[in-house]
Amino acid sequence: MSSPSERYAAARQASGHPATAAFAARQRFDLDPFQIEGCHALEDGSSVLVAAPTGAGKTIVGEFAIHLAMQTPRDKAFYTTPMKALSNQKFRELVEVYGADDVGLLTGDTNINGNARIVVMTTEVLRNMIYADSAALRDLRYVVMDEVHYLADRFRGAVWEEVIIHLPAHVRLVSLSATVSNAEEFGDWLDTVRGDTEVVVSEIRPVPLEQHVLVRDDLLPLFDDRAGIATAQVNQELMRIRSFTGSNYDNNRDAQSYRSNRHAGRQAQRPPRGGRRPVRAANMRRIERMDRPDVIRLLERSNLLPAIFFIFSRVGCDAAVQQVRRSGVRLTTAEERVEIRAIVEERTRSLQDEDLGVLGYWEWLDNLERGVASHHAGLLPAFKEVVEDLFKRKLAKVVFATETLALGINMPARTVVLEKMEKFNGEARVAITSGEYTQLTGRAGRRGIDVEAHAVVQWTEGMDPQAVAALASRRTYPLNSSFRPTYNMAVNLIDLFGKVRARQILESSFAQFQADRAVVGLARQVREAEESLEGYRAAMVCDHGDFLDYASIRRELSDLEKKNRQDANAPRASRDKRMKQIQSLRNRMQRHGCHRCPDREAHARWAERYWKLKRQTDRTRRQIETRTGTVARVFDRVVEVLETLDYLQRDEDDVTTLTDAGRTMRRIYGERDLLVAESLRQGLWNTLDAPSLAAMACCLVYEPRRDEANAGERDLPRGAFRTAYEKTTTLWAELDDLEKDHHLPGSEPLAAGLAGAMHSWARGGMLDRVLVDADMAAGDFVRWAKQTIDLLDQLSIVAEDGTLARTARTALDGVRRGIVAYSSM
Repeated sequence: MSSPSERYAAARQASGHPATAAFAARQRFDLDPFQIEGCHALEDGSSVLVAAPTGAGKTIVGEFAIHLAMQTPRDKAFYTTPMKALSNQKFRELVEVYGADDVGLLTGDTNINGNARIVVMTTEVLRNMIYADSAALRDLRYVVMDEVHYLADRFRGAVWEEVIIHLPAHVRLVSLSATVSNAEEFGDWLDTVRGDTEVVVSEIRPVPLEQHVLVRDDLLPLFDDRAGIATAQVNQELMRIRSFTGSNYDNNRDAQSYRSNRHAGRQAQRPPRGGRRPVRAANMRRIERMDRPDVIRLLERSNLLPAIFFIFSRVGCDAAVQQVRRSGVRLTTAEERVEIRAIVEERTRSLQDEDLGVLGYWEWLDNLERGVASHHAGLLPAFKEVVEDLFKRKLAKVVFATETLALGINMPARTVVLEKMEKFNGEARVAITSGEYTQLTGRAGRRGIDVEAHAVVQWTEGMDPQAVAALASRRTYPLNSSFRPTYNMAVNLIDLFGKVRARQILESSFAQFQADRAVVGLARQVREAEESLEGYRAAMVCDHGDFLDYASIRRELSDLEKKNRQDANAPRASRDKRMKQIQSLRNRMQRHGCHRCPDREAHARWAERYWKLKRQTDRTRRQIETRTGTVARVFDRVVEVLETLDYLQRDEDDVTTLTDAGRTMRRIYGERDLLVAESLRQGLWNTLDAPSLAAMACCLVYEPRRDEANAGERDLPRGAFRTAYEKTTTLWAELDDLEKDHHLPGSEPLAAGLAGAMHSWARGGMLDRVLVDADMAAGDFVRWAKQTIDLLDQLSIVAEDGTLARTARTALDGVRRGIVAYSSM
């Protein structure tokens, strides 16, 4: 029970922030101090950045912003997320609180009640609304940006910065981030571009995380409890295991078992003598890993289910489910199996029977009834949603997942198991970072259910417990901007603000803010170096002349003599020329007054230090020059390309405005905005029918894996498509050359690997045949199909040729069917 003074302090705090107090009283649990601090900032009229661990409950602050908006007759609140799955989840949660009439959802392919006072959307949708000056922005009071650390994403991160920079000044921003090491720096930038912004940082997990290492069938603590949390000392038993290897580990286990049995009064066999001595290499044997079914049984006995096993491979996730299935493991009761089947049948009712067979539905259902499932990007979205739902209902007990599950979906477990501490990044196997470790283990711990969470790392050959401990101890990682101007961004900014103001806006990006911060440090280094250089110059002052000039002659002579020795096999003419230069420099040096100075060599030592530091300082100055105005310089190059292609024009007063083509570019979003705009302007796709246009759109959005970069081009659709594809590819090459001429990075060539399958699907092809042609999982095909739909939707709006616009709408309907059209909404 709290003391009278504590109750008095709480009452005073509540009286100063009545809205926070009323909101807190409605929650199922007491708000943590960081949540209260964030809510107070909003109630005081500030924007707020909340950086807290996964599962800490930072979304409460975002929900309070929505609560504040709904206390007025007209105010609106937008809730943005980086993924459609997250948007869908948040939409369902808010509908439960505020009702279907007041909550909408906009995710590109889903439009539900878009004019509601509360709208959940992907960040790209809000960016597009801002550029279009959408009427839906009127009365907007709060924007919640969930998972705002996504602005570090190199493909999509710029969208977050665009939204933050361009939102109207009166809109209060609630930025929710994972715990990043430079939260204060990010908060300083938000304060610069958005005005008054409070930074709230919490390192405390609501459910404490216990760290374990699974060595054979022993769950050993990663840290030595006796050392205390502050010291985070690695369990010495793990260090001995690493040093002594497998056979000696058996001896240690026997010794421990003997001691514990004796202590308990049970009869025990004495371990062999000398059990802790290291063994020779010839006698070493590996510590065998437990099979997954045995690990699951161990977790079940230890009351550590439900659990998520992170396996950094889709194939590995599916294989793990099959392994558990073959072992006969069943983690559910008869009553739970009945409930699982009812939920699955209800959620998949709209899928056709013939498609269910292709998707392996019956085996998937049987695995779910056992309490086991996989979760990865290759899984059909409908199936993933069912797995997430069953897991939250405590009906699915074990999920084998790729790391995509760690990116924000509310699906916490009691235990997280990491089978390996490395993953394939597309090029090589690399160790996971501290940030990734934090994200993955952040899934452990269900607030209000668990008193403690558990992270289990399986022992692997060559594992270093110190390295694992370092990952577990560092809970933060830096947030670095990935912002870069695009063609679409440039025309939108110039149209809204003019070129000069647009350039200034881009200079206010977080990317430039970070670059300028770095420049401050570099400039300080230059100032300190210049002071040292001045001291060196003073130390080599010579009564016989300018020693700096004399030192430069000596240095040039030394460099030429060294080069002459290295180029012993150079042509005679070049060697003779160099020897003349060397002799000339020797003559100059000997005639110089400083050559006769008695302190010449002492001065020369100072001169050597001077030139070495000057070289370093010149390099630092060049770094400053390259960093200052980095974003604005890229913008200038983008503008030059757009002017060359007549998307922008300058009038007599040197004012830059959009041409008709530029106004079309305003509404084309995506990595290939310039190629799409130019293809439309040149009419390259006007003769395509609907399936062929769908295939072409797919070529523009599809990103193949590295091992299939050129796959599928031999199976291109015939007829008009091939001609259009060749012309589009030629156009891409021309644009790529133009970009490189302007020192821009260019883009990847078109990828036709999925064109044949998308053409077949848009023509009404059967799912089984299309997936064989695509050679990919159903979930992957659906993802690329939805991106194809996004581009077709843009074409149906911006195509000036009426026939092409109608063809795009027909193609869109052809792709949006069956499993692609399915939506849990």
